[in-house]
Amino acid sequence: MRREGSPWQGLGTVYVKELSDHLSSIRMLVLEILIFIIACAIVYFAIDSINQTTAEDPFVLLKLFTESRMSVFSLLAILSFMIPLMAIALGFDLVNSEHNRRTLSRILSQPIYRDALLAGKFLAALTTIGISLICLWLLVVGMGMIRMGVPPGAEEVARSLAFIGVTLAYAGIWLAFAMLLSILSRSAATAVLVALGFWLFFTLIWPMLVPGIAGTIAPPDPRYALFGYQDPVTVQWQELLRRFSPNELFNGASIVLLAPDTRQVSQIVNLTQWQGAILGSPLPLWQSLAIAWPQVVALIAGVIVLFVAGYVAFQRQEVRA
Repeated sequence: MRREGSPWQGLGTVYVKELSDHLSSIRMLVLEILIFIIACAIVYFAIDSINQTTAEDPFVLLKLFTESRMSVFSLLAILSFMIPLMAIALGFDLVNSEHNRRTLSRILSQPIYRDALLAGKFLAALTTIGISLICLWLLVVGMGMIRMGVPPGAEEVARSLAFIGVTLAYAGIWLAFAMLLSILSRSAATAVLVALGFWLFFTLIWPMLVPGIAGTIAPPDPRYALFGYQDPVTVQWQELLRRFSPNELFNGASIVLLAPDTRQVSQIVNLTQWQGAILGSPLPLWQSLAIAWPQVVALIAGVIVLFVAGYVAFQRQEVRA
C-alpha cells in the first residue's frame, strides 16, 4: 500500500510535544541541577588555579573547560562522563513507554507516519541537551567574566561553540543508542541497564583492554623496548581500537578545539604537522577544525548508523491496539 503525503507530516507536532515533556520532566530537572552544581564548583576552582598559575593568555576563558586543581575533574572530564548519562536518561524509554501505555497505535492512527514520530522524538531529546549545553556555556563564560574580568574574544567564542557542536554529536551517539534499545526492548529497565552497561564498558573497561588486544594483534618488537620506546605498529593498533570508544573521539576533538596549541591527536608524531611550527604558538581555528575533523566525522557517522538501525527496526515492528 502506497502512503500519501509527506513522511514528515506531524514532525513539528511531535517535536514540540516531546520537547515540552522533556523540559518539564523531573528526571531532566534533577540531571540539569546536578550538572550545573558540579560545573559551578569545578569552574570556581579552575578560576582560582588560572589566576595563580596563568600569565597573559589570549585564550584564558577556554582554560575554564580544561583547567582544574585536579586535572581529572576538569569541566571537560565531567561533561564526557555526564553527557552520556543525560542522553541515556532521555532516550531509554522514548518508544517502549508508548508501547507500555498502549498509546503508540493511537498516535500512528493520526496523520503521523513512523518517520515523523521517531525523528521528532530524537530531535526533541537532542534539542533538550543542546539547550542545557548553551545554558552551561553561558554560565561558564559569565563566571569567567565576573571573577577574572576578561571578556571572551571572537575566536574563543567560535571555539567554544564548536566544542558545543562536538558535544552534541557525542550526546547524539548515546541518545541514538538508547533509542535503539527502547525500540528493541519493551522493558524500560532492560533498555537502561544495557545502555549503562555499554557506557561503563567503553568508558572504563575498553581503555584497559586496548593495550592487550593491540599487543596480541601486533606483538611489539623487543628492540624498541630496549631503548624505552613503544613499537609504532602496536601504538597504531592501540589508537585504532581506542577510536571505537565515543569517549575517546569526543576527548580528542575537544582538546584540539579548547587548547589551540594542540597540533595532533595521535600519539605518533607526524613531522609534517610540526614543520616550521613555533612551539607553544596557537593554531588558527580552521587548522584546529581540520585536525579534529576525523573525530567529528566519526561521531556524526555513529549517530547516523545507530539512528538508521533504530529506524529500520521501528519500521518493521508490528503495532497493535
